Amino acid sequence: MSVFLSLSRLIDTISLGLGKLVMWLILAATAISAGNAVMRKAFNIGSNAYLEIQWYLFAATFMLGVGYVMLKNGHVRIDFISTRLSKRTNAVIDALGIVLFTIPLSLIMINLGWPVFHNAFVSGEMSQNAGGLIRWPVIILIPLGFGILIMQSVSELIKRVAFLTGD
Repeated sequence: MSVFLSLSRLIDTISLGLGKLVMWLILAATAISAGNAVMRKAFNIGSNAYLEIQWYLFAATFMLGVGYVMLKNGHVRIDFISTRLSKRTNAVIDALGIVLFTIPLSLIMINLGWPVFHNAFVSGEMSQNAGGLIRWPVIILIPLGFGILIMQSVSELIKRVAFLTGD
């Protein structure tokens, strides 16, 4: 079990790093948004690229930060039920949820998202807006984000199994 717990610590370290990256992405999105608003209102200069990069960064925040949120236990939970259950029962529920729902859904989303990314990358898909951006960098976030979710799910599953087995 110690090898699995070492793997879990490595995954957690990666998720922490991604969480720090996401914090910088939020700062960048905020700065771009403010700069775009000032340029538009003060100088009557607008850019679709600036608007699109804002939502690209917003998407990156969610998709790259998903592992960090799971690590920090910040995801949606029914607290009024889980607080009434024992730690052991919660660990069993978490493990079952990871195995039965989180990992299968993530695999489906990767399977569906990868061809969309591939087509956008190969075709050089661009935004339909004048001055818009290429699309594949934001589309790759779908399979990448769900890959990160699987990775952190494996770490959380290892921790729950270790807890349940007394390790």
